[in-house]
Amino acid sequence: NKGLNQDSAILYQGYGVENGVFGGVFDGHGENGQIVSKLVMNKLPSLLLKHILSLPKITSPKQNVKVVDDEAVKNKNFNKWKEAFLSSFMAMDKHIKRLEKLDSSCSGTTAVVAVRQDDDLIIANLGDSRAVLGRKTERGVIEVVQLTTDLKPSLPSEAERIRKCGGRILALKDEPHIQRVWLPHEDVPGLAMSRAFGDFMLKDYGIISKPDVSYHHISPNDQFLVLATDGVWDVLSNDQVVSIVCATNNATAASEAVVQASLDAWEQKFPNSKRDDSTAICLFLQQGASMQNST
Repeated sequence: NKGLNQDSAILYQGYGVENGVFGGVFDGHGENGQIVSKLVMNKLPSLLLKHILSLPKITSPKQNVKVVDDEAVKNKNFNKWKEAFLSSFMAMDKHIKRLEKLDSSCSGTTAVVAVRQDDDLIIANLGDSRAVLGRKTERGVIEVVQLTTDLKPSLPSEAERIRKCGGRILALKDEPHIQRVWLPHEDVPGLAMSRAFGDFMLKDYGIISKPDVSYHHISPNDQFLVLATDGVWDVLSNDQVVSIVCATNNATAASEAVVQASLDAWEQKFPNSKRDDSTAICLFLQQGASMQNST
């Protein structure tokens, strides 16, 4: 067991609109990682809402215009949420940096956040946690749609930015499959992700707190969304996680089943290693379904 659980998770119902939802998982790392992840969990939802409310309202078409361009309205809504996500993530990172009693030079957290507003789903990703959708096909089976990209130093576009800023990317000899970010002339701190809140030692060397923000329109075929930290994805595939959720037949038990399966997989695959923290949130997207988080 690796010790103190540094993950945090939140499900905020009634967010923005009556049936709105804010869901987020945050994977802390470093000496004060659990403090940073909890701080982001507690502050980011209200900070994002503050930023979205500060932006101009999207005006509806004039009454004499008969044809409403739904796609244009959706694009404007997404652009508004994207702007709010970018500005609130930047403000969150600045807030962490200003805390004199919290040393976040080598501590930080990932974040993968999903906001549902009616049939609009906006995803913001920072680091290597992940969002996966379970969608029903015409044949009635559930297929996997990965909604985020794991933002790691091994990703060419991320590596290019880090190297341009002077950061070094190297793997440890005993972990050749994990690329890590180091200072230009010192073998510290060895961060295994390319974006994060905190980690201010590396913020001048290509580590950023700018999230990838994407949009998904929820269709009747979209059954559920899973947000989980890399403790889940390191030992379970997307297909395995989606199958576990489908097999529960009990929406409230889905996240517990995912986390338990990841713990069992860690024990089976890496019996002599410290396991990573595993946290999952399941959002059930159709009416009558419920939602749950587990860590």
